[in-house]
Amino acid sequence: MKRFLHSPVAVALCAALLFLPLKDLKSAALLFVFILAGLYAAPRIRRIKIPPLPFKLPRTEGPLQILAVAVFALLPLAVKDYYMDVLIMFGIYAILALGLNVIVGFTGQLNLGFAAFYAIGAYTYALLNTRLGLGFWPSLPIAACFASLSGLVLGVPALRLKGDYLAIVTLGFGEIVRIVLNNWDAFTKGPNGIAGIAPPSMAGISLGKLQHYYYLVFLMLIAAVFVIRRVESSKTGRAWLAIKENEIAASTMGIDTTAYKLYAFAFGTFWAGIAGTLFAGKMQFVSPESFTFMESVLILSMVILGGIGNVYGAILGAFILVIMPELLRDAQLYRMLVLGICLVALMIFRPQGLIGAKDASAGR
Repeated sequence: MKRFLHSPVAVALCAALLFLPLKDLKSAALLFVFILAGLYAAPRIRRIKIPPLPFKLPRTEGPLQILAVAVFALLPLAVKDYYMDVLIMFGIYAILALGLNVIVGFTGQLNLGFAAFYAIGAYTYALLNTRLGLGFWPSLPIAACFASLSGLVLGVPALRLKGDYLAIVTLGFGEIVRIVLNNWDAFTKGPNGIAGIAPPSMAGISLGKLQHYYYLVFLMLIAAVFVIRRVESSKTGRAWLAIKENEIAASTMGIDTTAYKLYAFAFGTFWAGIAGTLFAGKMQFVSPESFTFMESVLILSMVILGGIGNVYGAILGAFILVIMPELLRDAQLYRMLVLGICLVALMIFRPQGLIGAKDASAGR
């Protein structure tokens, strides 16, 4: 019996039984078959040796940046409003992934409650706008700084912990924020959310139109990439890398590991506040249901998929996990299964992500 409980069959059966209340018997049976096949195939697939590329990657970072900016700048001229809306969400998620990548990728601190800071940014703007009449532009730095301050407050006690314990604390913080937003009716209007949030405007022109908002998010994303890359290549970025590789050795060499980790928390959550403000301005409505634990998982998946510790990998991961579900929308039943299979295959063949940190440095 004990041997059976540790077998792939038992694992697949448990997953199928947990999935059964959510879907029908046919879907659960299909999930059982896929998981069982994957568990049996994984050890054999891992033995396959993939030969390295027969050539070195060229130094293409600069030209690729220019090409990417040009493509995204011209996209509004070629796509419909629906896809414009999807691209706006991609930009917001890309900023979120960049912020989380600072914490997880640069310093190696696992954060499972990142959606909480996203929510703090969104609700800060919503409350400042609907209660005090403050516009988007003055609210943006306030919301970002408040999210950053929240990250700093969480980081002070949480960074005494490491590994799984830190992950549990951040997960708990995320759930506490969501529960407070859901139950503080007098302030946040509870599950009904806050409506009537004004979209941003500039020189008297509303940026609520999709094309205008797209360019706003696009420029914010460029700013995030520029600032984060500058910090990454600075003394602070090198200190983060040292902490990630070996915290004890970094401390021995005189690096104040606690201060630098706190800075990473504050800096990463600052961008979550920016993304939350952009989200609230786009939707003109916020509710706790937009900031669940699954949002944190999704953002973390973007970082892992693209490559932990890589700025451009985080953007690529966000692009794939926002765009691919839309491309598979017709296959409602199987689209999450397809995404799951792709992620499992990635973990087997490319555990460092699509663009690992080493790959990025080779291409510079």
